[in-house]
Amino acid sequence: MLVSYKWLKELVDVTVLSEELAEKMSTTGIEVEGVSSPAEGLSKIVVGEVISCEDVAETHLHVCQVNVGEEALRQIVCGAPNIRAGIKVMVALPGARIADNYKIKKGKIRGLESLGMICSLGELGISDSVVPKEFSDGIQILPEEAVPGDSVFPYLDLDDEIIELSITPNRADALSMRGVAYEVAAIYDKSVHFKDFPLLEAQEQAAEQLSVAIETDKASFYAARILENVTIAPSPQWLQNLLMNAGIRPINNVVDVTNYILLYFGQPMHAFD
Repeated sequence: MLVSYKWLKELVDVTVLSEELAEKMSTTGIEVEGVSSPAEGLSKIVVGEVISCEDVAETHLHVCQVNVGEEALRQIVCGAPNIRAGIKVMVALPGARIADNYKIKKGKIRGLESLGMICSLGELGISDSVVPKEFSDGIQILPEEAVPGDSVFPYLDLDDEIIELSITPNRADALSMRGVAYEVAAIYDKSVHFKDFPLLEAQEQAAEQLSVAIETDKASFYAARILENVTIAPSPQWLQNLLMNAGIRPINNVVDVTNYILLYFGQPMHAFD
């Protein structure tokens, strides 16, 4: 199980270094595989705002003028299919380090000067298996509130620390963020802080619209709810970040919520439409 230390700190009052926490957890019967950070080895990657984007004739390339918080715009050549004016993107400046310790340099592409690189998540070393579906074939688009020139790491929680746990069958209680929070709270004699999720129910009963039949003796209980007037859309950035750091690919708001519940409560769910 991959545990986001940022998320864990929201659930329990713990401020020790992640390495110390990992060592402590190892003494309580939970095996810790290691601690890592998505931003490890990356540098000089900032928010950029694409001011203009022009096609390069007879190629798939685009010449972009990008605001990265400097006095002058930077010209960057980009081949991503989803690049366009008006979006916020991840820019690796000359001298930046991206995945595989590759160093970005000033250069020319088809004779056009390019003063940096507009990056996809894959180019930052994020596994293709967890890149959000909407950005799987192009660059990552950042939230509108991202400020040109800022580090991209906080916007995508790449500055998080990920504690990898190997949960044995006798410790199934730790197969959720709540379970891990209880474990850490017990180690350090701290309190847990769990959000309340208010439930707004209509008068109409779900049984009036559908019925559930359990056709196996291996399941003694099945619960279902009906949600109406739901619009399928990408999840907010914070939820996508949580899922990616847990090794789960964001799909859309409905699927992502079911995976969030799995991570938070340890309760598997499925959404039917």
